Amino acid sequence: MIRVGIIGGAGYTAGELIRILVNHPNARIEWVHSESSAGKFLYEIHGGLFGDTGLRFTDQVSLEAIDVLFICSAHGKSAEFWASHKAPSGLKIIDLAQDYRDESEGYVYGLPEWQRERIRTAEKVANPGCFATAIQLALLPLAKAGLLGGEVSVNAITGSTGAGVKPGATTHFSWRANNISAYKVFTHQHLLEIRRNLSKLQGGDIAPIDFVPLRGDFTRGIFATAHLPCPLSAEEAQQLYKDFYSGARFTFVSDAPVDLKQVVNTNKCLLSLEKHDGRLVISSVIDNLLKGASGQAVQNMNLMSGLPEDAGLKLKASAF
Repeated sequence: MIRVGIIGGAGYTAGELIRILVNHPNARIEWVHSESSAGKFLYEIHGGLFGDTGLRFTDQVSLEAIDVLFICSAHGKSAEFWASHKAPSGLKIIDLAQDYRDESEGYVYGLPEWQRERIRTAEKVANPGCFATAIQLALLPLAKAGLLGGEVSVNAITGSTGAGVKPGATTHFSWRANNISAYKVFTHQHLLEIRRNLSKLQGGDIAPIDFVPLRGDFTRGIFATAHLPCPLSAEEAQQLYKDFYSGARFTFVSDAPVDLKQVVNTNKCLLSLEKHDGRLVISSVIDNLLKGASGQAVQNMNLMSGLPEDAGLKLKASAF
C-alpha cells in the first residue's frame, strides 16, 4: 500500500483527494494536516466523508511515515513549507499549487497527456491548473503539429468551487445564483503555464492567446471553447486529435457536441471539434476539482508509483 500524507486538508481539492484515496485499492491515508481543523474528524469539514473514514486532522507533519505527499495549500505556501522541512529520500511529492509549475526545483509539469513518460520517473510533480488543463488539452494536438500560428481566442466558464473554499464577494450563493460575470480578462494566471508549455511542444513561440474566464452559476466543471485559423479540414482535424489522444486514458474526442454533465464527478476530459469559415472550434469539458485538480493528482501518483493509470479513478458522471 502507498502511504499518503496530505497538507492543506480543509479545502475543496483536499476533500476531493480524500474522497478518491479512501477508496483507492493501492493507497492508505496516514495523516491529513490542517492547523485550523486539527483534532476534528475529516467528515466534520468534508461532510461527504461521513461513514467513510474515522481519521482526524492533525497539526503534525511526519514525512518519514509516508511514500507520497500531496500539497493542497494555497498558492505560495509550498515554498514556505519547504523552507522549514526537508524531504526524506524517496518521498514522492505532488504539489497542487502553482508554485513549481515552471518546473523549477526539479518538478515535472504533471499533464499526463503531454508528459506521461517524464511523470513515470519523477519524484516531484507540479499538478496543472484547472483552466490550464482544459485549455491545453484543447490545443496540444495543434501545438504538436505546429499549427498554433494564428491568434487563439478562448472563452471558459467555471463553477464556484474553482475559487476555493474560503468565501468571497463573488462566491457566496446570493451573488453567484442566477448570475454570470467575466474576470481577469486576458490576464488570468494560468496563461503563463499554458503559453510556456504549448510553446515547448510546438518548438517555438506561439501566437497570442486571448483568454476570457467566466464565473458560472453552478458549483463544479469547466466548459472551455477555443477557436483559431486552421488549414485542416474538419475531417483532418478530427483525425489529428483522435491520433494524438489514442493512448490517453481519460481524454476522449467526441463526434458529437459535449456538455458538462458528461464529465462532472469524473477524471475525464471530453473534446469536440467544428470547422467554420476557416476556423477550428474546439470545446473542452472537465470537472475542475477532478481532472482539473485532485483526480489528475491521483493520476500522477499512479504513474509515479507504477500503478495502472486509472487506479481509484473509475468514476461515473452523474448525468441527471
